[in-house]
Amino acid sequence: MKSRFRHVALFGKYHATTHGSALEISRKVLEEMVHFLERQGVEVVLEHDTATHTGLTHLPTLPRERIGKECDLGLVIGGDGTMLGVGRQMAQYGLPLIGINQGRLGFITDIPIQNYHEVLQPMLQGHYQTEDRRILQAQVVRDGHSVFDALAMNDVVVNRGGTSGMLELRVEVDGHFLANQRADGLIIATPTGSTAYSLSAGGPLMHPVLGGWVMAPIAPHTLSNRPIVLPDSCAISMEVVSGRYASANFDMQSLASLMIGDRINVKRSQHTVRFLHPEGWNYFDTLRKKMHWNEGGY
Repeated sequence: MKSRFRHVALFGKYHATTHGSALEISRKVLEEMVHFLERQGVEVVLEHDTATHTGLTHLPTLPRERIGKECDLGLVIGGDGTMLGVGRQMAQYGLPLIGINQGRLGFITDIPIQNYHEVLQPMLQGHYQTEDRRILQAQVVRDGHSVFDALAMNDVVVNRGGTSGMLELRVEVDGHFLANQRADGLIIATPTGSTAYSLSAGGPLMHPVLGGWVMAPIAPHTLSNRPIVLPDSCAISMEVVSGRYASANFDMQSLASLMIGDRINVKRSQHTVRFLHPEGWNYFDTLRKKMHWNEGGY
């Protein structure tokens, strides 16, 4: 059967400092993936930075903005961090993404690299499940002007400097005062991000189709200050009241330094990230495997 996808882009796992055996493994995996896709009758391109850092510049390449406009599927080979970066950049184009796990956890890159051939082939022929995940739009406002703007698939985290004292944030939800939070920081997490930093701060696990955000304090001064789940239709605002060297992190991949009086405004983005999963994929299977539930059970 012919692939239902005409033009597929490959996004690889790389770092500017990657070298030696790790880089060679990434290069071999990508080359093998290109040949596999071409045998399925698919036109394949490598994302430009992936090709540059892995030395595969002899293969067809496109920059990310052209991939979003010209391709109809993206294959992300790496870990969840790789998928977070690609997901944010491709969200505005609606490009569906399939994750091939070459990392460790793999909550959102759910196809093992070892058997991608047998899993991908039916997916390319149209046998897959579609899942849209909501993401956050965040903005840092200083003196009434936006100084930083970012999307986040996992979370927006406001935290104190490494050597400074406690951070105080005035938190509002839809313009209504919620509380002055005194803590090491505050996490606003999506359902996707509920298995990330928010989880280690005591936040709940949320099914990815739920329409809500988790607000979880980091090491709060008041022990009654607990995580809360808010509807994703609300707008959240955090104003820095006190605390030196504070910063706002977006998926822990981009960062903005904060000053007293800065406001971090968070709301639902108009875009979503579309994942394609193999037929029969189930979120609870992923949780059970990645969280090591029932190990040793029957």
